[in-house]
Amino acid sequence: MSDDIPHSSNGSANKSFLRKILQVITPEPKNKDQLIDILNDAHDRDLINPETKQMIKGVLDVSEMRVRDIMIPRSQMVTIDINHSLDEFLPIILESGHSRFPVVNEDIDHVDGILLAKDLLAFGFNSQSDNFSLSDIIRPAIIVPESKKVEPLLKEFRSNRYHMAIVVDEYGGVSGVITIEDILEQIVGEIEDETDDEIEEEIKHLAGNVYLVKALTELSNFNEYFNCEFNENDADTIGGIVLRQFNHMPQKGELFSLGNFEFKVLVADSRRMQMLQVSVDKSHEINGKVSD
Repeated sequence: MSDDIPHSSNGSANKSFLRKILQVITPEPKNKDQLIDILNDAHDRDLINPETKQMIKGVLDVSEMRVRDIMIPRSQMVTIDINHSLDEFLPIILESGHSRFPVVNEDIDHVDGILLAKDLLAFGFNSQSDNFSLSDIIRPAIIVPESKKVEPLLKEFRSNRYHMAIVVDEYGGVSGVITIEDILEQIVGEIEDETDDEIEEEIKHLAGNVYLVKALTELSNFNEYFNCEFNENDADTIGGIVLRQFNHMPQKGELFSLGNFEFKVLVADSRRMQMLQVSVDKSHEINGKVSD
């Protein structure tokens, strides 16, 4: 046994000496720039492929980011009003293609919770809409400050199994929203899902005689689809026709009737309309398609 001890010590000493020599020849990186240089060198020598290199760089970038750097700003948030009925906010859910929505009360700075689109399935298939109450099915909203580091937030998303957080500024006002997908896209690049192509449709049939129409839909296409004759000299888009009728920039929820159509503004801000809900009189026959 006594002969083994010195032998083990010599082996450890030799390994330690060898490690010191290797560190002199190939010193460990002292900062991020040196680490990137090693990463680029590994790529140049075909030790890693371009995708792997990009992901590692993405991880390094995320480690230095704060929530404010990648959040979706409040002007681009898609929210649901807790006081609206299922029929009122369902078109917004269908158009956006999102799976989670901040639920606001009165204004965007008062978030009551998060709605998961899948929680609406029971009301759609079991005809429970008469007993529907949005406040009964929303989940608690997670609040994070703009200054929070992204890396620990990702760990919290994973460990606590939630996917969205509301971002607030130093005064407590909502400045945006961030999801686990936003963080992952910083690492692996853009993540597209099966709804990305669908939401590009200008006119989408919802149910019965109700349609979802983008405000920028060309008036000629609208006329052809809905078998109507709005004057194409008055506006280029259906949004332009709606704007002429209001004679002001309408707010979300405003509506008016014109001929066989009722128009309701679903998505709008102070500068433009984005989405309309169009209800067609049942006696009016539509084409339902636009020529290529």
